[in-house]
Amino acid sequence: MLAALRGRDIGSVFCLVRQYAGMSQTHIGSVTGMSQGKVSAIMSGNQQVTAFEVVERVADGLGMPDAARMALGLAPRTALTLAIPSQDDRPAVSTRAVDLVQRGGAETNVRRREFVGLAGAALFSAALGPAEQASPDGIEDLAAALVSFPAPGDELPDLAPLARAVAAAKQSYQACRYGDVVSMLPSLLRSLRVACTVLEGDARLKAHALTAEAYHVAASILIKQEDKGLAWLAADRSVQAAHASESPLMIGSSARIITHALMDGGHHRAAVSTASTAAQRMDAELSGPTPDDLSVYGSLLLRGAVAAAQQANRHTAVELLDEAAEAGKRLGHDGNHMWTAFGPNNVLCHRVNVALTMGDAGTAVEYARKVNIDALPINERKATLLLDTARAFLTWGKHDRALYVMRAAGDIAPEEITVRPATLRLVRDLLKTAPASVRREAREYAESLGVSA
Repeated sequence: MLAALRGRDIGSVFCLVRQYAGMSQTHIGSVTGMSQGKVSAIMSGNQQVTAFEVVERVADGLGMPDAARMALGLAPRTALTLAIPSQDDRPAVSTRAVDLVQRGGAETNVRRREFVGLAGAALFSAALGPAEQASPDGIEDLAAALVSFPAPGDELPDLAPLARAVAAAKQSYQACRYGDVVSMLPSLLRSLRVACTVLEGDARLKAHALTAEAYHVAASILIKQEDKGLAWLAADRSVQAAHASESPLMIGSSARIITHALMDGGHHRAAVSTASTAAQRMDAELSGPTPDDLSVYGSLLLRGAVAAAQQANRHTAVELLDEAAEAGKRLGHDGNHMWTAFGPNNVLCHRVNVALTMGDAGTAVEYARKVNIDALPINERKATLLLDTARAFLTWGKHDRALYVMRAAGDIAPEEITVRPATLRLVRDLLKTAPASVRREAREYAESLGVSA
């Protein structure tokens, strides 16, 4: 089940639900909003589920617990429920309190969905076991560091080595050495928390700024690992630390990661609003912007553009991209100010992503051809561009080009291929749809990564 969820293989999920929860195809269809024929076609492999809204409907209909939802690449429900207060400030009554067996009356569709949902939840919980079993190596230590409150020692912390450690974490992340990042973050976060507690004055403000950067890295790596709950926690901690630093630049920078977390959770409207508002605030306050200012401002616009595209708001996406392009022209080069990798070529990279998201693979490839990849300052951005281009070629039906570009991304940033569930799903999609002319090469590549159809 875990393998099926991670691969978004809904056909296998349905087969397991039928086998172990005793649900017929008709019952599966009734809770997921599909016809029996549609369910049958998915289970037989004749149809694939790729639309995000359908995947989410399946998760909701089957009553998947958070561990299963996150393995599927969806946001957990628990955090969202807790974040919504009841109108009269009284504890909300759970829908599970409904009497699922009403004697003497016809079973309603709602009650049927509740019952089948509970059966599905029991199956998923049994199949997955405790949520922490699905965590990648090292994530458990990072999770503990996010919530630990270490006691301060006798000596005041030295900010210089902490600043170097934060820079090293940033550099490792941008070089796609994700294993190194996960290893170094737990102790770094604990040390920074102590520094924020015991230092005073300007030193404390500096400690908060470093903490905002460290949590930003943590949230970024957790988003790549598709650990949405922890990613949201880390992003929120980054924003809190940024505000405590009293630095407008750091506050703007941390708005980027909270925007990313919102997008990753499917909250695209809120993501657009967050990024746009933060960018407007920066623009209003900048009379003589520095390269750091322009880079954070431009990066916020790019995040907002991607969120708008995911919301299918083409006009806003293009408008924000154009504004970011103007900021890139003012900056005049592709740099890595404030760890943003912002510049004219980065704007083109985001045009690739937006075009792909809006369903225009041909335009995405055309934009990709305009990018000077050597001018991009970090490997993470180079690999992301190549993987977006591979997705565009795959959508376009050019499997040989998709495979070639995917291999190039792996040469630049191996861990961007081997440890990211989203990339492995792309490899699986390539393998499943490859024509005879490239099937053997695609199979050999997939096998080298441990991916099967």
